[in-house]
Amino acid sequence: MKQPEEGGRSAVSGTRCLIDIDARGAYGWRLIAQNGRVVAVSACTYQEHGACRDAFEVLCTRHADMAGGVQHAPEGNGWMWLLRDAEGTPTAVSGRAYERHSTCRSAYERFRALLGEEGEVLLSATAS
Repeated sequence: MKQPEEGGRSAVSGTRCLIDIDARGAYGWRLIAQNGRVVAVSACTYQEHGACRDAFEVLCTRHADMAGGVQHAPEGNGWMWLLRDAEGTPTAVSGRAYERHSTCRSAYERFRALLGEEGEVLLSATAS
């Protein structure tokens, strides 16, 4: 995905969400920690920038109603976490696979806590 230009505002903690556009013209968001690591990415892509932005905002406002957990990574090597909306549709996934289940579980719990604490995690960039 092509990285967008920075703009807008970011959360006090330094956590920010960027919207990227891929080679096919589809949009996806990624949540970036203050240290620059990708915390989470959208589980699917969107045909419109606004739809992607709306999906992230729904995640931020309705995360408490979403279920999730740790599972094997699709490649079969390692663990990943996944968050699903009330209908069971995947909304967010870990930014990477983890070697250990316990490390992945901790990352998942930190992500859930971040959503709970971060009322100010906003999109800090627009797609170029």
